[in-house]
Amino acid sequence: MSPMKKILSVIVVAAAVAFCGCRKDEKAGVVDQNGPAVAIGGESWPIFRGSRNLLGVAQGQLPDKLWLVWKFKTDDAVISSAVIDGGVVYVGSDDGSVYAIDAKSGKKVWSYETDDAIEAPPTVVDGTVYVGSHDTFFYALDAKTGSLRWRHETDAEIVGAANWTKSPDGKETWILVGSHDYNLYCLNSADGRVVWTYESDNFINGSPALDDGTTVFGGCDALIHVVSPADGARAGEVDTGSYIAASAAILDQRVYVGNYDNVFMCVDLAAGKVAWEYTESDDAYFSSPAIGDNVVIVGGRDDRLHCISRDDGKQVWTFKTNGAVDSSPVICGDKVVFGGADGRLYVVTLAEGKRLWSYETGQAITSSPAVAAGLVVVGCNDGYVYAFGQKP
Repeated sequence: MSPMKKILSVIVVAAAVAFCGCRKDEKAGVVDQNGPAVAIGGESWPIFRGSRNLLGVAQGQLPDKLWLVWKFKTDDAVISSAVIDGGVVYVGSDDGSVYAIDAKSGKKVWSYETDDAIEAPPTVVDGTVYVGSHDTFFYALDAKTGSLRWRHETDAEIVGAANWTKSPDGKETWILVGSHDYNLYCLNSADGRVVWTYESDNFINGSPALDDGTTVFGGCDALIHVVSPADGARAGEVDTGSYIAASAAILDQRVYVGNYDNVFMCVDLAAGKVAWEYTESDDAYFSSPAIGDNVVIVGGRDDRLHCISRDDGKQVWTFKTNGAVDSSPVICGDKVVFGGADGRLYVVTLAEGKRLWSYETGQAITSSPAVAAGLVVVGCNDGYVYAFGQKP
């Protein structure tokens, strides 16, 4: 090509790019019609709510709009919330199987079948996927192959995610999981051996949260249980007045959780009492909260997403949907993403609760989003797992 033709070629390409409104993002190396690429989440989201505190906060930023990247079909409703680790999405289905899905292509890597529905979100720790089933068993599966490493039987179904801690000497990893048999189990990650058990007075629905050497969880006995993860000893309890369906979050020795009596509260563990109560909902809370710098975001069965001040429990804003919000919201940068029983996945602003985008699936979303690896992944009652990202 002659020098003059090369110059003309460059001019034509530049003009075409300008005309399309596109520009190349040098760091990401991609072309995006809405500006530079956005880092959606960190590399992984290996546990329900993204951290052992169960804070529901993702790294990076969400764009104003998301695009469907892929969807994966299971044989029944997907109530289980997905996790993401090592470029793989792990999720359970009411069809009784846990699935490993390639995060880029949406293709199945492996599946493992249990004997009943899997409502509990998986947890990935050191190359092992831990997940409970309605068949009363808790499973440890190889993250790469899906082969069974061990399983532990409880006396009732398991609907909450597992969490993990280190043994006091730091040599072992212990897995914590609750069951509807009223017990919180601490299991050795290597072989499933029971390290200790803690008995509550009713069903344990959610996942235990960990912070500063403390484990907390709620259940149908209406209590916030405070437990030492070192030996399972009771360190305290706080009566919330009604049973607790969701997982609590813990940060700086304050526990945030809603109950079935339409009350969302902040419990001060140091004082051993409720610091504040939010009573602006006229229905129960089955959603776990996301804990921002100054606010708490939680879904309610009153068809609203609630934004509450962390300082005093006062209402900041609410966002109205057309169905209950059992899905647990995730804060990512200056936005919030969550699903609704009205069949929509929403993105709203963190500051004002202004709707930016929604996607209609047609059936209820009670699964909670996982935000990592450039994706927002969520299950739906239509049997699909949906993955959204930035427009390519």
